[in-house]
Amino acid sequence: MKKTLKWITRLGLGFLLLLLVACDASAGSSDTVTIGVIGEDNDVWDFVAEKLEREEGITIELVRFTDYAQPNNALAQEEIDLNAFQHKLFLESFNADSGATLVPIGETVISPLGIYSDTLADVNELEEDATVAIPNDVTNGGRALLLLQTAGLISVDPEAGVTPTVNDITNNPLNLEIQELDASQTARALQDVDISIINSGMAVDAGFVPNEDSIFLEPVNDQSEPYINIIVSREEDADNDVFQKVVEAYQSEDTKEVIAETSEGSSIPAWD
Repeated sequence: MKKTLKWITRLGLGFLLLLLVACDASAGSSDTVTIGVIGEDNDVWDFVAEKLEREEGITIELVRFTDYAQPNNALAQEEIDLNAFQHKLFLESFNADSGATLVPIGETVISPLGIYSDTLADVNELEEDATVAIPNDVTNGGRALLLLQTAGLISVDPEAGVTPTVNDITNNPLNLEIQELDASQTARALQDVDISIINSGMAVDAGFVPNEDSIFLEPVNDQSEPYINIIVSREEDADNDVFQKVVEAYQSEDTKEVIAETSEGSSIPAWD
């Protein structure tokens, strides 16, 4: 009887040990986080992904989209965990239009908008009736018009705030013809227009270095807050521990160095 009890006790202890080992292995297993991004050039996220895998056992899977209409819908529909492609104003506009409740959980960079041309070296070379391509979404289109105003080419109604439309142009001395295109098409349109206003990510994908190749670059100042790029989650996931580790890994000194190197100074860390 005693031998039987000892055998049962040993069997129970052995089973408990195996259970503890299994639990420990499970606790150390990799978490996988899918992040929606735009375009093919994602060197900074590749760096962050390697660091998270090495230091935290977190696997990052980048889901690449081709236009700005897709990543927020994918996040709202729980097809991805996070996205990182947009500025604050764009997210606010998406939530207002769609009724979604996506939220920013961390700031990344400011990437100034640029004016580009295949034929001109300066915006002052523009002639009357020149053609201009701008993004056709509300926030980036408004941002582009404000950039044209900053460059001294047009004036817009100040009451339109940060989202003016072409109908808010109050002065257009060169009679510029403004063509509204999907943001993903503004770089391709360069051969057909005199100037094109291209978002930084699209410009980089097209082979441009914004600091060097734009003929006019958006200034970064106290008015730039709406254009800070962000990491975004669903509202219920804002405090997720793994997602917060993703933000922490991005907002680090070594990531700053990668941003400076890969963007050649065209993107500015925004979280300090």
